[in-house]
Order: sequence, then structure tokens, then C-alpha cells
Amino acid sequence: MQQTGFTFDAQPEKEPEAPSKKPAKKPVKKAAPKPVVKKPVDIPAKAPVVAKEPHIFTVSEITSAVKGMFDRNFSDVWVVGEVSNFRNPKSRHYYFSLKDENSQLNAVMFNGSGRIKFDLVDGLELVCRGNVTVYAARGQYQIIIDECHPKGKGALQLAFEQLKKKLEEAGLFSKEHKKPIPYLPKKIGVVTSPTGAAVRDIIHVLTRRYPGIEILLYPAKVQGEGSGAEVAHAIDELNKRDDIDVLIVGRGGGSLEDLWAFNEEVTARAIFNSRIPVISAVGHEIDFTIADFVADVRAPTPSAAAEIAVPVMQDLKKSIHDRRRQLVLALQNRVVHGVNELTRLKQRIPDPRKIIPDFIQRVDGYRERLSFSANVMIEKQEKSISAFMDNLKHLSPLNILEKGYAVVQKDDGAVVKDVAALAVNEGVDLVFHKGRAVAKISKISK
Repeated sequence: MQQTGFTFDAQPEKEPEAPSKKPAKKPVKKAAPKPVVKKPVDIPAKAPVVAKEPHIFTVSEITSAVKGMFDRNFSDVWVVGEVSNFRNPKSRHYYFSLKDENSQLNAVMFNGSGRIKFDLVDGLELVCRGNVTVYAARGQYQIIIDECHPKGKGALQLAFEQLKKKLEEAGLFSKEHKKPIPYLPKKIGVVTSPTGAAVRDIIHVLTRRYPGIEILLYPAKVQGEGSGAEVAHAIDELNKRDDIDVLIVGRGGGSLEDLWAFNEEVTARAIFNSRIPVISAVGHEIDFTIADFVADVRAPTPSAAAEIAVPVMQDLKKSIHDRRRQLVLALQNRVVHGVNELTRLKQRIPDPRKIIPDFIQRVDGYRERLSFSANVMIEKQEKSISAFMDNLKHLSPLNILEKGYAVVQKDDGAVVKDVAALAVNEGVDLVFHKGRAVAKISKISK
């Protein structure tokens, strides 16, 4: 039977092989694949192709996806940039931008005023750590800052320099505001920690130099959070008393951070507004704080502040004794000098008993001359008065009446100068040199 490509029950004829003999190695021929018999299929008519619709994202979905990308890849990163567009609203949160020469990044620091000591200003270069995220409401990416430092300078040092410049421009360091320290205070107020070495040094020096001095300690925290406000409150409270003559405000030495209570503006303002003179006593001689510049006197150490506040009583007693002795000597010298001066003047002044006769003769001479001059003047005045009286007598109306003339007067005393002033039957008075007469007008001729 002829072989085809399909398998049937009948086998093709071939020589039988002995089972005990191994066949010789020949190339293995792969069996031909069995042909696949395909059944006839009915092919339908070609269907139309429908386009797949794209997925449409919402704005929130896009923003959320971008925010997730930022949160995964830019969490807890450090960035350096220059502050720009700084805003400090009433909420105490800081809003600004960090920029370099090519780009800028919006930045937010929540409760910024309570987290950093220095002031943010435009142009300040910062190194910041935070998380870059997306503000979904505006679709803006920004960095939320957890901490930041001025590049190349410590934060506290920058804050110190900024506040120092601000208060200096405000006039808090001016000499005209400095009050003098009283020479002999009766009571001294001390603002410091009640457990530190500074208070022990102050009390020891004060009582050693001036035994019996009254000291009023107002305890205050001088290090850590809120210490500046406590120091300021203590100064304000002591200013409410009227028995404090001077204040010592300070603490022992430490780092810039340890001394920061005396670098806060609230402390500086309290010292400036104090009506009681203030001696600052902060740290060691090499330490300078804002309080040192505002205070009326700066002491290098707390012990030095106590030395400035009171003199040494023994030195004071010795000074009083020396001054008393000098005063007695000065009075004695003054008396001796006065006696010597009186003796010298006595020698220069002649004996009054010798010069009195001369003065008497001079007085007599002056009296005689004065009397003669007075008599001459009186005679001249009498002659002048006599001549004047003669002239008056000559011009007197009575002198004219003496010659036989009379004066006609009306009842009212008016002198008649013209007959036109008279009327017939009118009565008139006639005044003669001696006596008067009454007449009646009987006829008038013009």
C-alpha cells in the first residue's frame, strides 16, 4: 500500500530489527508534524472599527498626582536660595520666595516668628530644610520649611546684629538717655537666677564692700525659652517700687545661646524704659549683649557690677576722716591768713586820732563857704522878687483904679466892656479902688 501523510492501522513494510543489537548512531530525524485538519468556517461580513475614548482627568486628579510625585521624591530636602518677596502677616506665618539667578521657589514657614531668632529680609541668603509639595488650592508647588539658617553666618549672630542695628537706629543706645548711678544707694535690686553663681558673687561683694546694704532679689529665669520675658517682667515689677535706687541685671558666663535672654528686644525695651538706673552684668568681660548697650552702665562681670554699685565703707570712712582733717587745716590757715592781712592793713592805715583835727578844720572851712554862698544867693533872690512885685503892681488893675477908674460888673460878675451889654433900668455893680457901689442904668448912649 502506498504511504500517505496520515496515520493508518496498516504499517509500512520494513526489515525487522534484532532487539539485542544497538542501532548505529545516526542523525535523529524529527517526525514530520501531523497535519492539522481545519474545519470549514463561515466568515461573516466585516464589522465596523470603533475608536477607544481617552481617559479624562479632573484638575484635582492631576494636582493630586503631581503632589504625590513631589511627596515621594522631594521629601526632607535641603535647598539654598535668596529671600525675595518676604511677607509677614498677622498670623505669624512667613511667606516668601527662594530664588537664584535662574529660578525661584515659593516657600512657607509656619509660625516663623517663634521658630527663628533672626529677622527675614529680602536679599538674605538661606539654607533651608523642608518638604516640597503642591498647594492644591492654587496649583503651585512650594517648599514647607522646617528649619533654616543664614548661609555663612550663625542664626543667633545674625539676629544679634539685626536687633543691635534696629535698636541703635531707634536711639536706645544714645548717651543722652543714660542715667547716673547714685553714689550711696540705700537699697539695690538684683534680677538674676536665684541658684546661679552670679547672685552669690553679687551678694558677697555688696556685703563685703558696704555691710548693711539692703538687697532685694527678684528671681528670674535667665536661660531657655521665655527667659527674656521673665527678665523684662522682673525689671518692670521692681520699677513699681519707690525704695529701689539701682538695679543689677545679669547672669554668669556662657555661650551666645545661653546669654540670649539678654539679647531679646523685650529685655532691651524693659531696661530702656526703667526709671531706675540699670547696671548690666552679663557673662564675662569678653561677652557683649544687647542689654550692655542699652543699660546705663555696663559691668564686665556680676562681681564688677556690685563694685560699681556701692563704694567700700572703710574707704568711705577714711575719706571722710581725711576730708575733715583737711577742712580743719584749711580753716586754721584761713584764720592765720586773716590775722596777717588785718595786721598788714592796720600798718597801712594811719591813726585816726591824728587826722581828726584836720578833718574838723576842713569841715569848718566848708561850713563858712557854704554860709556865705547861701547869703549871697538869698540877697539875689530877694532883689529879683522885689523887681517882679513892682512889675506886677504896675500892671495890676487895682493900680489903675487907684487913679480914679472903676469897673462895671453885672449881677453875675461879668465885666461890662460894651454898653450894648446893658439895658435901661438894669442894675450894675461899680468896683472902685476902695469899696463898691450899686447903680441903675437910666440912659444908654452909643
